[in-house]
Amino acid sequence: MKLEKLQHIRLQPLHALFRAGDCKHIPGMTIAAPNPPFNSWWLPPNGALHGDLFDHQLALNLWIAAALLVLAHLILFVALLARKSAEKPKPRQPVNAWMVEVLPLAALSVLFAWLSITAEHLWAQQRYVGADASAMQVEVVGVQFQWYFRYPGPDAAFGHTRPALVDPGAGNPLGLDPADMHSHDDFVASELVLPVDREVDVRIRAHDVIHGFFIPGMRIKQNALPGQTLHVHFTPMQTGVYPILCSQLCGMGHYRMQANLHVVTQDEYERWLEIHETHE
Repeated sequence: MKLEKLQHIRLQPLHALFRAGDCKHIPGMTIAAPNPPFNSWWLPPNGALHGDLFDHQLALNLWIAAALLVLAHLILFVALLARKSAEKPKPRQPVNAWMVEVLPLAALSVLFAWLSITAEHLWAQQRYVGADASAMQVEVVGVQFQWYFRYPGPDAAFGHTRPALVDPGAGNPLGLDPADMHSHDDFVASELVLPVDREVDVRIRAHDVIHGFFIPGMRIKQNALPGQTLHVHFTPMQTGVYPILCSQLCGMGHYRMQANLHVVTQDEYERWLEIHETHE
């Protein structure tokens, strides 16, 4: 890629074409609001394959904690009533330490150990097991105060970047190196577009400070660290528009570091790629 062409990389302003919360229309693409099978009133709609397991684990933890809270207050309430109703103090009776202390403590230990092991298995499936080799590749870069999303193009390989080449005003916000042949077909978008029912492996970087890549609707949260490339993978299962936030206080403009994830069908995704090519 010649430097002149690199300087004219076009950021795709999908926010100018979409309005979150409504039915979205661009040529060749229609995006409806997500309608997941599992949806609770206290969580944002889930659109990821792994999301239901995380939601059920969270609900289980909260229900158990609520039950233990009620039980503890009932024991205190009954003890207060029993003491108040007694006409005179009774001689102190010997207490069975096993029944009062050891068995309840052992039961609570087993319960919380089981919850911890279950949660660790869910975490391991999401973070310790890598994405499938056929997973789609996307790079997310956090910069004060903007998210950039890089696609590798037809060669399925990301080109090299150099900090000295970073120049958003010239159309090269990530510092793509024109000397690297793999950079020739890379393109950068201002919002994330993914096909439904296809696993995506997201590599996450940051240019300046720590950012938090957070998609509540996909049950995904991963810090972006300067100098490191981290990976997270998931499979969108519901078409729709999902907010992308920064979960780390990254500066005075933190509040406006937002973007959108647009989950579309495979045909609509291919049409979006064609529209991008026509804008080059």
